[in-house]
Amino acid sequence: MTTAERFPQWLRPPPGGFIAEDLDRLPDLPPHTQLIDGSLVFVSPQAKFHMLMITLLDSVLRQFVPGDLRVRREMTVTLAREQRPEPDVLVVRAEADGGPDLTSYRAADVVLVVEVVSAESRTRDRERKPQLYAKAGIPHFWRVENVDGRAVVYVFELDPATGAYAPSGIFHDRLKISVPFDIDIDLSDIDRL
Repeated sequence: MTTAERFPQWLRPPPGGFIAEDLDRLPDLPPHTQLIDGSLVFVSPQAKFHMLMITLLDSVLRQFVPGDLRVRREMTVTLAREQRPEPDVLVVRAEADGGPDLTSYRAADVVLVVEVVSAESRTRDRERKPQLYAKAGIPHFWRVENVDGRAVVYVFELDPATGAYAPSGIFHDRLKISVPFDIDIDLSDIDRL
């Protein structure tokens, strides 16, 4: 007879669910744990496409980002009391970048969030996270998909009249845009990483 490992007590949500600050207080959380709608979300092992695309975007955006902005990867953003997702790549205002112990950015300090879609996060990345980012007022959102081994970037901009994201382009080979700043990314460079 085998005994099942005891369920860690900290995994049991408190009444009303977890809150953003819990990600800094709970012991032994796995890396990249997110909070979506008051629930802890754990990530699956990363696929190669996902990792390479994050690396490509991080390195290329750093070449184009103006001096008053900073590029960061895999840091949480506190959107509300029960919302603290972790975008794959984000661009934040330099004055809000904080010190080395910073664990989360405020939504008001984020200019761009990027989600690279994985099989296990498809619904969150395509539906729930964009809703949350838009509601928090983050002006730019990109969703990156693996389509037959090629990167496709869906670019969205916040419509101030509706408070929702409006699509502003779909990019297959090259991502060349002028907002939130001039950016020119050869998406096929992922094959050379």
